Amino acid sequence: MIAYPEIDPIAVQIGPVAVRWYGLMYLAGFICAYGFIRRLTGRQSRVPLSPDMVADLLFACVLGVVLGGRLGYVFFYNASFYLSHPMKVFSLWEGGMSFHGGLLGVVVAALWFCRKRKLPVAPVADILVVSACCGLFFGRIGNFINGELWGRVTTVPWGIVFPGTGPLPRHPSQLYEAFLEGPLLLLFLLLLYRGKKVDGTVFFGFVTGYAVFRFVVEFFRQPDAHLGTVLAGLSMGQLLSLPMAAAGVVGMVWLNRRRGCEV
Repeated sequence: MIAYPEIDPIAVQIGPVAVRWYGLMYLAGFICAYGFIRRLTGRQSRVPLSPDMVADLLFACVLGVVLGGRLGYVFFYNASFYLSHPMKVFSLWEGGMSFHGGLLGVVVAALWFCRKRKLPVAPVADILVVSACCGLFFGRIGNFINGELWGRVTTVPWGIVFPGTGPLPRHPSQLYEAFLEGPLLLLFLLLLYRGKKVDGTVFFGFVTGYAVFRFVVEFFRQPDAHLGTVLAGLSMGQLLSLPMAAAGVVGMVWLNRRRGCEV
């Protein structure tokens, strides 16, 4: 059993202005993503973007992930609470972001950007999902620092007693997700990116890989108290991941068949 480290959620405070670790983790994720996008959109890329265009693309995606992620959490996970407390929708520092909603937000933002700049959608999507692993990694670290989204009760020696969860140790499921959705998924996508023959392969690989990892981690993660198991013993995260995994597999099969027809 490991005691949860006492981490002040506020990293820096100057008078009434407080900078929280949760926000810094998102900032770190965006900076890391910017570096990956710059790296993958060099002169040899099919989408050679200037630094200004990369900044504009990332800004659009930041808006998409924040708005989509927050609205996704509000509607998918806790609609009744936010209907009763509508101003709480804007309390982002308290946590509460949905990956599935954030993904939809980024898709909309990227489509808008590509249409405005007359860029090919599929190669841009491949680049964005590689860079997204940075945000996923740092976002999960932010969840751990916030002491939220903890795991189920466990007897493993690395179980952690999180504040407000009682005396029993729990899986640090935030760290499991950080590893799976960060470095491991990134390695998988970089291998796909290096060997891809059809644009869009990496995007659908990301959709499939994330859904599988999320589905597995949900067995170790404590379901939201107000939701519990939603259907057939599955959590809301698992139910949302099932169609996502199916869409990823169908997308990759469709791309391979289309390439076969073209050849």
